[in-house]
Amino acid sequence: MEIYKILSVLLCYPEYDLISGLDEIKERINQSGIDCSALMPLIEQLQEQDLISLQENYVQTFDRTPTHALHLFEHLHGEDRARGQALVDLMQEYQQYGFEPIGDELPDYLPLFLEFLSVCEPEKAAAYLGEAIHVIAYIGQKLQNNTSVYAGIFQVLEALSPIQAEPLTVPPVRDMDEALEKFGLGVDGVEPLLQNNMSSLTETIKFYPQRKPA
Repeated sequence: MEIYKILSVLLCYPEYDLISGLDEIKERINQSGIDCSALMPLIEQLQEQDLISLQENYVQTFDRTPTHALHLFEHLHGEDRARGQALVDLMQEYQQYGFEPIGDELPDYLPLFLEFLSVCEPEKAAAYLGEAIHVIAYIGQKLQNNTSVYAGIFQVLEALSPIQAEPLTVPPVRDMDEALEKFGLGVDGVEPLLQNNMSSLTETIKFYPQRKPA
């Protein structure tokens, strides 16, 4: 579905090509038949502000605010080693459908994930979105709490999802110091981020669909 590609583009770092293409983006949104009114504050801001201001706002919003991070698995795994395996699994999903990411972004980067959805069949895209919507909604809520115009993208994604988002029950741990302060050493003296908490995470949220064995 083209709407996923549009959302991916709007969620990327603002460049001249994006700004110059906003009229076409609005036209394609209108042609989609999907209610994207939540995107209008973002599009208006992109049209009205100078490029430098837009770029500074983007960096502040996503690069300097961990709760807004666009790498989805950060909000599930933090710095846990389980994130590495999750990234490998997601890349395999991409490759299985013939999608080869260009550039050096990790596969859980949300604009990249949305680009992948745009090349999937609608039913398959909806299924993948439904598996990821809990994390996406978490980021969207944090953006909304900070009155960011980017929250509109996440509102549209929630509306497109076949599954209603549920709150994250596993809080993200950002670094070892934070983990030690919150949890302390394990009973075996192992630092908390080195312990395998994969089972609790997968019980809470499953990011990608599980395939049935042949």
